[in-house]
Amino acid sequence: MATGGAAPQRGSAAAAAANLRRRRSGGGGGGGAAGGASGTMLQFYTDDAPGLKISPNVVLVMSIGFIAFVAVLHVMGKLYFARKD
Repeated sequence: MATGGAAPQRGSAAAAAANLRRRRSGGGGGGGAAGGASGTMLQFYTDDAPGLKISPNVVLVMSIGFIAFVAVLHVMGKLYFARKD
């Protein structure tokens, strides 16, 4: 059935290899889903991204402040319950 220039049969291993080669060579599809996903991920790191702009130093100070606040609350809770007993 498959002569010299004809396409391989549909269910054969040769047909699967031909399809894989065709997909890898790209057909001008623009990179597929990976290109679109990386484009949306890069949008989070650009200056044009919507949302609150906070520097990393501010985030660090706020997180350390939150940890200190929780620690103070723990100490106050321990002292409060120690006096009550």
